Amino acid sequence: MTNLSKLPVTVITGFLGSGKTTLISQLMQNPGGKRLAVVVNEFGDVGVDGEILKGCAIPDCPAENIVELANGCICCTVADDFIPTIEALMALEPRPDHILIETSGLALPKPLLKAFDWPDIRSRITVDGVIALADAEAVAAGRFAPDVAAVDAQRAADESLDHETPLSEVFEDQIACADIVLLTKPDLAGPEGVAKARAVIAAEAPRPLPVVEVAEGRVDPRVILGLEAAAEDDLDARPSHHDGVPEHDHEDFDSIVVAIPELADPAELVARIEALANTRNILRVKGYAAVAGKPMRLLVQAVGARVRHQYDRPWQPGEPRQGRLVVIAEHDDIDRTAIEAGLGLVSAAAE
Repeated sequence: MTNLSKLPVTVITGFLGSGKTTLISQLMQNPGGKRLAVVVNEFGDVGVDGEILKGCAIPDCPAENIVELANGCICCTVADDFIPTIEALMALEPRPDHILIETSGLALPKPLLKAFDWPDIRSRITVDGVIALADAEAVAAGRFAPDVAAVDAQRAADESLDHETPLSEVFEDQIACADIVLLTKPDLAGPEGVAKARAVIAAEAPRPLPVVEVAEGRVDPRVILGLEAAAEDDLDARPSHHDGVPEHDHEDFDSIVVAIPELADPAELVARIEALANTRNILRVKGYAAVAGKPMRLLVQAVGARVRHQYDRPWQPGEPRQGRLVVIAEHDDIDRTAIEAGLGLVSAAAE
């Protein structure tokens, strides 16, 4: 009977750098007795998150159960990418008990839910739940939405003003589509920041939502898996800024891939990324770098001006010690020459 039942899928959404990959890594290590499969949808050509997760593979979620779809929103390429990927995972032996889908940090989750109405899979799969991750520190600081007090004052003076931004729309759509919100990085936000973030989420949510604080992705899988929400049948309760729009796109955002030479000192790269975030409104930087004299590859993850780096694995024999970074920003802030110059690359000066 198990093979005849619908396979549950959990959609994990959340803004850039909110901790989606960290959460999935933890679920892979503590799956609650479930055999998992994972689909990672990245924004940008360099697959960072998928490779991180494959490095965490265990018998209950082996590397062949982790599929990466890079440089394309899966809800925009349903027939070409999403459906064949889901069908391939359902055909695995043994079949997964549960599929996790990590959307890109700029994805609108509702169009993805609509993809589950595709005739080839509707009778065989169900959306168990939509989990939205929200960075407590960023939300409290108002980085995903306009300053509430300032906007209220402006609207009181002129009700015709529209102060929505692409960033706030993405954040609001992710919250509106969720069954549960995980408030990440509460330690960085502190009690006051957490309280403010909770208030923002409550104000944006179209209905009361449970909000759970989560540090380093550690959460009991029973909290987020097995919700049985059947979200594909509940779309009307999940409003979107893009309801009624025939197609959606991601032209508000763009990404470039930058090659970086071997580093003498990672601190210099960190300082340059921090400066870029502050001067060019860079949203996200992630990728790898080689450090002179170090046999390990340096993993670099930045959310705005907050940069984290760690050595993740040895360079493989014959693997070029070539660093690559994905840089993501709003479309008008992507300027390859300026970004390469900000990173101190010789090629930028030559241009």
